[in-house]
Amino acid sequence: MDERSPRLDSLSPRRCPVVVVGAGPAGLTVGNILRAAGVDCLVLEAESREFIERRPRAGVIEEWAVRGLERRGLARNLLERAERHTACEFRFGGRRYRFPYRELTGSHHWVYPQPLLVTDLVREYADVRGGGIRFGVRDVRLHDPAGDRPSVSYVRPETGRREVVVCDFVAGCDGARGVTRASVAAERVRVARHDYGIGWLALLAEAPPSADCVLFGCHPDGFAGQMPRSPGVTRYYLQCPPGDDPDDWPHERVWAELRRRLGAAGAAPPAEGRLIEKRVLDMHDYVTEPMAFGRLYLAGDAAHLVAPIAAKGLNLALHDAFLLGDALAARLTGGDDSGLAGYSRACLRRVWDYQEFSQWLSELYHGSAAGDPFRAGTTLARLRRLFSSPAAAAAFAEQYLGTAARY
Repeated sequence: MDERSPRLDSLSPRRCPVVVVGAGPAGLTVGNILRAAGVDCLVLEAESREFIERRPRAGVIEEWAVRGLERRGLARNLLERAERHTACEFRFGGRRYRFPYRELTGSHHWVYPQPLLVTDLVREYADVRGGGIRFGVRDVRLHDPAGDRPSVSYVRPETGRREVVVCDFVAGCDGARGVTRASVAAERVRVARHDYGIGWLALLAEAPPSADCVLFGCHPDGFAGQMPRSPGVTRYYLQCPPGDDPDDWPHERVWAELRRRLGAAGAAPPAEGRLIEKRVLDMHDYVTEPMAFGRLYLAGDAAHLVAPIAAKGLNLALHDAFLLGDALAARLTGGDDSGLAGYSRACLRRVWDYQEFSQWLSELYHGSAAGDPFRAGTTLARLRRLFSSPAAAAAFAEQYLGTAARY
């Protein structure tokens, strides 16, 4: 929440140019950019370092985002260890349709589990570049973020005492349920939200993928997806009712549905393995406009959420972080305000582009299972067009890879 003046339980407030709330990919990338520019900052994270380095999250990174990390010295391990994906495969009508997007665009995806990326980023920020970071903080509060002297306070778990940091800017990178987003919820911002009315059962299996690429099963009984994570771990998704109980999906039911919805002539069935994660995601999106409020700048899920339908969330978080980190560094090292002035507008162009593609792709994935013969027919027409029209294929590939909205 936003409080005008903090209660000072610490002996004296600390001074730091930037406080970054949240140690996810966005916050750590902003922190690394600032440290590379010689700017001091403090990252505050509610969870432990061990937790954020193990938390399972997305793993598909677009090539432009990898190049952005590389330019900032943050991609060494990624470039050495990540898998390159050059094609995906659609399965519908009992047949397989491979989509070789590398051949169409010259670009590819990288698959690098987000916990590994976070591990790389926190090590570079804290251990190499000497950035300040506090893990396990409690009751983070923002104070006067619209004023000239904002501050952030928090309770340190080791002492139980509230500490205060006076800063020039706050980077809100603490996700959908974080304090920074909540602090502007009642202010003059617009939050646009869209609910798809469907759920995805998100699964992580200790099993090798059944194909060398991402699979999209567009089936009358519901969508199914396979996203390889490593040679021995695979991410799967199954369309289900929103709010469904994961306990209603025992091992046998999960694998039976995956075999059916991903089944196609000549295709190997999914290799079964222990399910190490099982949760239901209700598909929805939101966008907060603007992404800047006074001296508070939102990034990643704190500003916008895009459903995992198109695997865009991590990429949008990195795009925000590149723009915000560079803009803050320019302001604090050279007095250049132009990047901060244009930050929200520049971010939202890509955000809305990805949101539109996510909606379009949702109809491609889920239209066959809508129970509406008209929607099923138009969905099938869209799928066929991808594999019969070079223009349609090129347009899809550009949006799928994020090359249509260049950073």
